[in-house]
Amino acid sequence: MSSFSEDQLHAYVDDLLGDDERNAVEAWLASNEEEAARVRAWRAQNAALRSFFNPVMDEPYPQEFAIPRRRRWPQYAIAASVFAVGVAIGWIVHGVVPTGASSPGAALARQAAIAHAVYAPEVRHPVEVPATEEQHLVAWLSKRLGTGLKAPKLAPLGYELVGGRLLSGPNGPVAHFMYQDTRGIRLTLYVSRQRGEPRQTAFRFSQEEKVSVFYWIDGSYGYALSGEMGKETLLAVADAVYRQLNP
Repeated sequence: MSSFSEDQLHAYVDDLLGDDERNAVEAWLASNEEEAARVRAWRAQNAALRSFFNPVMDEPYPQEFAIPRRRRWPQYAIAASVFAVGVAIGWIVHGVVPTGASSPGAALARQAAIAHAVYAPEVRHPVEVPATEEQHLVAWLSKRLGTGLKAPKLAPLGYELVGGRLLSGPNGPVAHFMYQDTRGIRLTLYVSRQRGEPRQTAFRFSQEEKVSVFYWIDGSYGYALSGEMGKETLLAVADAVYRQLNP
């Protein structure tokens, strides 16, 4: 088959296809990188939604919301679920952040933290292109983003490049580099194009749940270094990354 519909691709992401059709989709995606990037983004969104809602599902049901007539509960549940999922999808896909944190930089930090939370725990497939193909990785991602990229050298700080992958973000392609130390602790560098006129922002810090993020905007591109560690620990690495990318 020369192509697949969006419904079929969503069914693939949701693991609803039979073996033959799933294999056909995977073979087609292997030679269609843009569609493969879209599928990876959908998988990431699903994972982010699960991480967002699963803790809520374990919470006890508030007694003050109890409805005397049992038959009315499904209507309220459906309405609440549709509203919550709609809000979450809009928030994740379009980079909208809560009131009070709506700047482009804050959106960048949230997107980077979500990408880190999705891919850093991966054991078998943490990256698309391994560090052994660093030259190809950097050239490929540079071409897709339309700018000259670098994979910062962090070995003096104890972190080696694992590799990287292409993601799909609110503003187009995203470069995602991953690093790891000898203990298996991972850092990720998220690089994406920004909307509007080129601008500069100061080096800033954000805490997104367990993920610490240092981020900045340089011209038409945003950069964010993420890791599950304290602010001071991440700062030394973030400063090295910033200096290498902004000599």
